[in-house]
Amino acid sequence: MTRTVYVNGEYLPEDQATVSVFDRGFLMADAVYEVVSVLDGKLLDFAGHMTRLARSLDALAMTNPMSADEYLDAHRQLIERNGITDGLIYLQVTRGNPGDRDFAYPPEGTAPTVVMFTQSKPGLADSPVAQTGLKIVSVEDLRWGRRDIKTVQLLYPSMAKMEAKARGVDDAWLTEDGTVTEGTSNNAYIVKGGKIITRELSHDILHGITRAAVLRFAREAQMQVEERSFTIAEAQEADEAFITSASSFVMPVVEIDGKQVGKGDVGPVATRLREIYLEESRKSAV
Repeated sequence: MTRTVYVNGEYLPEDQATVSVFDRGFLMADAVYEVVSVLDGKLLDFAGHMTRLARSLDALAMTNPMSADEYLDAHRQLIERNGITDGLIYLQVTRGNPGDRDFAYPPEGTAPTVVMFTQSKPGLADSPVAQTGLKIVSVEDLRWGRRDIKTVQLLYPSMAKMEAKARGVDDAWLTEDGTVTEGTSNNAYIVKGGKIITRELSHDILHGITRAAVLRFAREAQMQVEERSFTIAEAQEADEAFITSASSFVMPVVEIDGKQVGKGDVGPVATRLREIYLEESRKSAV
Protein backbone atom coordinates (compact mmCIF):
# COMPACT_ATOMS: atom_id res chain seq x y z
CA MET A 1 0.00 0.00 0.00
CA THR A 2 1.30 3.46 -0.92
CA ARG A 3 1.61 5.71 2.07
CA THR A 4 -0.31 8.98 2.06
CA VAL A 5 1.63 12.01 3.30
CA TYR A 6 0.69 15.61 3.99
CA VAL A 7 2.43 18.49 2.21
CA ASN A 8 1.17 22.06 2.57
CA GLY A 9 -2.51 21.18 2.87
CA GLU A 10 -2.55 18.33 0.37
CA TYR A 11 -2.72 14.57 1.02
CA LEU A 12 -0.53 12.90 -1.57
CA PRO A 13 0.94 9.48 -2.37
CA GLU A 14 4.45 9.50 -0.96
CA ASP A 15 6.04 9.12 -4.39
CA GLN A 16 4.30 12.32 -5.53
CA ALA A 17 5.12 14.42 -2.47
CA THR A 18 7.83 17.03 -3.08
CA VAL A 19 9.28 20.23 -1.62
CA SER A 20 11.49 22.81 -3.33
CA VAL A 21 15.27 22.40 -3.46
CA PHE A 22 15.33 26.00 -2.20
CA ASP A 23 13.38 25.16 0.96
CA ARG A 24 15.18 26.45 4.06
CA GLY A 25 14.69 23.15 5.84
CA PHE A 26 16.71 21.41 3.14
CA LEU A 27 19.40 24.07 2.72
CA MET A 28 19.82 25.41 6.27
CA ALA A 29 18.16 22.90 8.64
CA ASP A 30 15.91 25.89 9.30
CA ALA A 31 13.03 23.81 10.57
CA VAL A 32 11.47 22.30 13.67
CA TYR A 33 9.69 19.02 14.15
CA GLU A 34 7.59 16.87 16.47
CA VAL A 35 6.93 13.14 16.65
CA VAL A 36 3.63 11.99 18.13
CA SER A 37 3.04 8.35 19.06
CA VAL A 38 -0.12 6.51 18.04
CA LEU A 39 -1.48 3.67 20.14
CA ASP A 40 -4.77 1.96 19.34
CA GLY A 41 -5.36 4.55 16.64
CA LYS A 42 -5.15 7.50 19.04
CA LEU A 43 -2.56 10.22 19.63
CA LEU A 44 -0.55 10.34 22.86
CA ASP A 45 0.35 13.64 24.59
CA PHE A 46 -0.87 15.58 21.55
CA ALA A 47 -1.51 18.87 23.39
CA GLY A 48 1.99 18.82 24.86
CA HIS A 49 3.56 18.30 21.45
CA MET A 50 1.60 21.21 20.00
CA THR A 51 2.65 23.46 22.87
CA ARG A 52 6.31 22.58 22.33
CA LEU A 53 5.98 23.04 18.56
CA ALA A 54 4.67 26.57 19.13
CA ARG A 55 7.52 27.25 21.58
CA SER A 56 10.16 26.04 19.10
CA LEU A 57 8.70 28.13 16.28
CA ASP A 58 8.53 31.19 18.49
CA ALA A 59 12.17 30.73 19.59
CA LEU A 60 13.22 30.83 15.92
CA ALA A 61 10.87 33.69 15.00
CA MET A 62 8.95 31.41 12.64
CA THR A 63 5.25 31.71 11.92
CA ASN A 64 3.06 28.84 13.06
CA PRO A 65 1.05 28.17 9.89
CA MET A 66 -1.72 26.08 11.47
CA SER A 67 -3.84 25.98 14.60
CA ALA A 68 -3.74 23.09 17.06
CA ASP A 69 -7.15 21.95 15.79
CA GLU A 70 -5.90 21.96 12.19
CA TYR A 71 -2.86 19.91 13.17
CA LEU A 72 -5.12 17.50 15.05
CA ASP A 73 -7.40 17.07 12.04
CA ALA A 74 -4.41 16.41 9.77
CA HIS A 75 -2.96 13.86 12.20
CA ARG A 76 -6.29 12.05 12.39
CA GLN A 77 -6.66 12.12 8.61
CA LEU A 78 -3.24 10.51 8.23
CA ILE A 79 -4.08 7.82 10.79
CA GLU A 80 -7.28 6.98 8.91
CA ARG A 81 -5.85 7.20 5.38
CA ASN A 82 -2.87 4.99 6.27
CA GLY A 83 -4.70 2.55 8.52
CA ILE A 84 -2.36 3.21 11.47
CA THR A 85 -3.12 1.36 14.70
CA ASP A 86 0.27 1.69 16.41
CA GLY A 87 3.01 3.94 15.12
CA LEU A 88 4.29 7.48 14.82
CA ILE A 89 3.39 10.69 13.04
CA TYR A 90 6.27 12.97 12.06
CA LEU A 91 5.53 16.69 11.63
CA GLN A 92 8.01 19.22 10.25
CA VAL A 93 7.62 22.96 9.75
CA THR A 94 10.29 24.88 7.81
CA ARG A 95 10.78 28.59 7.18
CA GLY A 96 9.74 27.90 3.62
CA ASN A 97 11.00 28.47 0.10
CA PRO A 98 12.47 31.93 -0.59
CA GLY A 99 13.21 31.02 -4.23
CA ASP A 100 16.98 30.98 -3.81
CA ARG A 101 19.69 30.32 -1.22
CA ASP A 102 20.57 33.11 1.21
CA PHE A 103 21.73 33.27 4.82
CA ALA A 104 19.23 36.05 5.44
CA TYR A 105 15.71 35.00 6.34
CA PRO A 106 13.18 35.00 3.49
CA PRO A 107 11.04 38.07 2.84
CA GLU A 108 8.12 38.60 5.19
CA GLY A 109 5.10 36.68 3.97
CA THR A 110 7.07 33.67 2.68
CA ALA A 111 4.86 30.67 3.41
CA PRO A 112 6.24 28.03 5.78
CA THR A 113 6.44 24.45 4.54
CA VAL A 114 4.48 21.83 6.49
CA VAL A 115 5.12 18.12 6.01
CA MET A 116 3.61 15.19 7.92
CA PHE A 117 3.90 11.45 7.45
CA THR A 118 3.14 8.25 9.33
CA GLN A 119 5.33 5.33 10.34
CA SER A 120 3.47 2.12 11.13
CA LYS A 121 4.96 0.24 14.10
CA PRO A 122 2.70 -2.64 15.15
CA GLY A 123 3.17 -3.55 18.80
CA LEU A 124 4.93 -0.26 19.59
CA ALA A 125 4.11 -0.53 23.29
CA ASP A 126 5.22 -4.16 23.51
CA SER A 127 8.89 -3.79 22.61
CA PRO A 128 10.91 -6.75 23.93
CA VAL A 129 13.71 -4.31 24.82
CA ALA A 130 11.57 -3.15 27.74
CA GLN A 131 12.17 -6.61 29.26
CA THR A 132 15.94 -6.72 28.63
CA GLY A 133 17.05 -3.07 28.74
CA LEU A 134 19.48 -0.99 26.71
CA LYS A 135 23.26 -0.94 26.70
CA ILE A 136 24.74 2.50 26.17
CA VAL A 137 28.06 4.33 25.94
CA SER A 138 28.97 7.93 26.72
CA VAL A 139 29.92 10.36 23.92
CA GLU A 140 30.99 13.98 24.21
CA ASP A 141 28.13 16.40 23.49
CA LEU A 142 29.17 18.65 20.59
CA ARG A 143 25.75 20.06 19.66
CA TRP A 144 24.80 23.73 19.51
CA GLY A 145 23.73 25.62 22.61
CA ARG A 146 19.95 25.67 22.11
CA ARG A 147 19.06 22.01 22.46
CA ASP A 148 15.73 23.00 23.99
CA ILE A 149 14.53 24.01 20.52
CA LYS A 150 13.43 20.89 18.64
CA THR A 151 15.14 21.63 15.34
CA VAL A 152 15.98 19.19 12.56
CA GLN A 153 19.71 19.69 13.19
CA LEU A 154 20.19 16.02 14.02
CA LEU A 155 23.51 15.19 12.39
CA TYR A 156 25.53 14.96 15.58
CA PRO A 157 22.96 12.87 17.48
CA SER A 158 22.89 10.58 14.45
CA MET A 159 26.68 10.33 14.49
CA ALA A 160 26.66 9.54 18.21
CA LYS A 161 24.04 6.84 17.71
CA MET A 162 26.13 5.29 14.94
CA GLU A 163 29.23 5.42 17.16
CA ALA A 164 27.28 3.50 19.79
CA LYS A 165 26.29 0.87 17.25
CA ALA A 166 29.88 0.59 16.04
CA ARG A 167 30.86 -0.08 19.65
CA GLY A 168 28.33 -2.89 19.85
CA VAL A 169 25.66 -1.25 22.01
CA ASP A 170 22.22 0.25 21.57
CA ASP A 171 22.63 3.98 22.09
CA ALA A 172 24.66 6.79 23.64
CA TRP A 173 24.33 9.35 26.42
CA LEU A 174 25.89 12.72 25.63
CA THR A 175 28.16 14.34 28.23
CA GLU A 176 29.36 17.90 28.73
CA ASP A 177 31.59 19.33 31.47
CA GLY A 178 31.60 15.96 33.18
CA THR A 179 27.85 15.45 33.37
CA VAL A 180 25.17 13.79 31.26
CA THR A 181 23.00 16.10 29.19
CA GLU A 182 20.66 13.59 27.54
CA GLY A 183 20.54 10.67 25.13
CA THR A 184 20.83 10.95 21.37
CA SER A 185 17.05 11.12 21.02
CA ASN A 186 15.77 10.83 24.59
CA ASN A 187 16.01 12.17 28.13
CA ALA A 188 18.23 10.34 30.64
CA TYR A 189 17.54 9.24 34.24
CA ILE A 190 19.07 7.29 37.10
CA VAL A 191 17.50 5.86 40.23
CA LYS A 192 19.36 5.79 43.55
CA GLY A 193 17.82 4.80 46.85
CA GLY A 194 14.37 4.95 45.31
CA LYS A 195 14.90 8.55 44.10
CA ILE A 196 14.53 9.38 40.38
CA ILE A 197 17.27 11.78 39.25
CA THR A 198 17.24 13.63 35.92
CA ARG A 199 18.83 16.81 34.60
CA GLU A 200 16.90 20.01 35.22
CA LEU A 201 15.34 21.89 32.31
CA SER A 202 17.49 24.51 30.59
CA HIS A 203 18.85 25.33 27.13
CA ASP A 204 21.10 22.25 27.52
CA ILE A 205 18.42 19.61 26.96
CA LEU A 206 15.20 19.07 25.09
CA HIS A 207 12.12 19.72 27.19
CA GLY A 208 10.72 16.25 26.63
CA ILE A 209 6.94 15.85 26.48
CA THR A 210 7.23 12.26 27.69
CA ARG A 211 9.67 13.48 30.37
CA ALA A 212 7.08 15.92 31.71
CA ALA A 213 4.36 13.28 31.80
CA VAL A 214 6.55 10.62 33.42
CA LEU A 215 7.76 12.98 36.16
CA ARG A 216 4.19 14.06 36.83
CA PHE A 217 3.03 10.45 37.11
CA ALA A 218 6.02 9.62 39.33
CA ARG A 219 5.17 12.41 41.77
CA GLU A 220 1.50 11.41 41.76
CA ALA A 221 2.63 7.88 42.68
CA GLN A 222 4.56 9.35 45.64
CA MET A 223 7.96 8.66 44.07
CA GLN A 224 10.80 11.05 44.89
CA VAL A 225 12.13 13.13 42.00
CA GLU A 226 15.30 15.24 42.01
CA GLU A 227 16.11 17.41 39.00
CA ARG A 228 19.88 17.88 38.81
CA SER A 229 22.92 16.91 36.77
CA PHE A 230 24.68 13.58 37.28
CA THR A 231 27.91 12.04 36.02
CA ILE A 232 28.53 8.80 34.13
CA ALA A 233 30.33 7.44 37.23
CA GLU A 234 27.27 8.20 39.34
CA ALA A 235 25.04 6.55 36.75
CA GLN A 236 27.19 3.41 36.79
CA GLU A 237 26.76 3.20 40.57
CA ALA A 238 23.00 3.79 40.46
CA ASP A 239 20.38 1.18 41.28
CA GLU A 240 18.66 1.71 37.93
CA ALA A 241 18.83 3.88 34.83
CA PHE A 242 16.33 4.56 32.05
CA ILE A 243 15.38 6.87 29.20
CA THR A 244 12.13 8.42 28.04
CA SER A 245 10.99 9.54 24.60
CA ALA A 246 7.80 9.74 22.56
CA SER A 247 8.61 6.55 20.68
CA SER A 248 10.18 4.43 23.43
CA PHE A 249 8.03 5.70 26.34
CA VAL A 250 10.08 4.50 29.35
CA MET A 251 12.97 2.19 28.48
CA PRO A 252 15.43 0.68 31.02
CA VAL A 253 19.21 1.02 30.68
CA VAL A 254 21.18 -1.92 32.09
CA GLU A 255 24.78 -1.11 31.05
CA ILE A 256 26.78 2.10 30.73
CA ASP A 257 30.27 2.16 29.22
CA GLY A 258 30.65 -1.58 29.75
CA LYS A 259 29.59 -1.56 33.42
CA GLN A 260 26.27 -3.01 34.48
CA VAL A 261 23.82 -0.76 36.29
CA GLY A 262 22.56 -2.24 39.56
CA LYS A 263 22.14 -5.96 39.08
CA GLY A 264 22.38 -5.61 35.32
CA ASP A 265 18.71 -6.25 34.71
CA VAL A 266 15.50 -4.24 34.40
CA GLY A 267 14.60 -2.57 37.69
CA PRO A 268 11.25 -2.05 39.42
CA VAL A 269 11.08 1.75 39.15
CA ALA A 270 11.52 1.85 35.37
CA THR A 271 9.11 -1.06 34.99
CA ARG A 272 6.44 0.62 37.10
CA LEU A 273 6.86 4.00 35.40
CA ARG A 274 6.44 2.39 31.99
CA GLU A 275 3.26 0.69 33.14
CA ILE A 276 1.86 3.92 34.60
CA TYR A 277 2.80 6.01 31.58
CA LEU A 278 1.19 3.65 29.08
CA GLU A 279 -1.94 3.22 31.18
CA GLU A 280 -2.47 6.93 31.86
CA SER A 281 -1.48 8.10 28.37
CA ARG A 282 -3.91 5.68 26.75
CA LYS A 283 -6.69 7.10 28.94
CA SER A 284 -6.03 10.64 27.77
CA ALA A 285 -5.16 9.84 24.14
CA VAL A 286 -7.06 11.68 21.41
